[in-house]
Amino acid sequence: MEEKVALVIVDVQNDFCPGGSLSVAEGDQVVAVLNRHIEKFFSAGLPIFATRDWHPANTRHFNTGGGQWPPHCVQNTEGGKFHPDLALPKSAVIISKGVSPDADSYSGFEATDAAGVGLGQRLRRLGVERLFVGGLATDYCVKFTVLDGLKEGFKVTLLEDAVRGVNLRPSDSAQAIEEMVRAGADRSTASI
Repeated sequence: MEEKVALVIVDVQNDFCPGGSLSVAEGDQVVAVLNRHIEKFFSAGLPIFATRDWHPANTRHFNTGGGQWPPHCVQNTEGGKFHPDLALPKSAVIISKGVSPDADSYSGFEATDAAGVGLGQRLRRLGVERLFVGGLATDYCVKFTVLDGLKEGFKVTLLEDAVRGVNLRPSDSAQAIEEMVRAGADRSTASI
């Protein structure tokens, strides 16, 4: 890899995996694939970012506050934790989104680290040119993270075998992938 790259893992949290309050079908199956990518990036000394939904208990995002979704990924709950088998190294940068009760925040580019620095700024400080993106869910947070990454001027590769979708309609994930590709993302299912 000649260009400066980073791995962005989107919302692989307990509430989005089977048994969670907003379960994505087969959401846990992305973990093993992402762990292989994590190992490659970590071994090469390349940056790894992990976004997470990190909602307050009361937010307009939830159907209990007028939003679309059941409560999920509430701050400091078991459902908000990363999947226990996701092998994030200590050096991975955690980026939190949806922290305001007035925000939906689907995109990782709406998220900040513990110091309040946004994902885009963190990536530019490192000179990153290309993002490899996988996680949950294809048709929401992955899609918006990829699209915003492209708008921010990054090249983006969707790790197609490391995503799963909510699929409120059966074709939602396929349409999301088409939208990402039309916007300029490429996709990979092979090893980096």
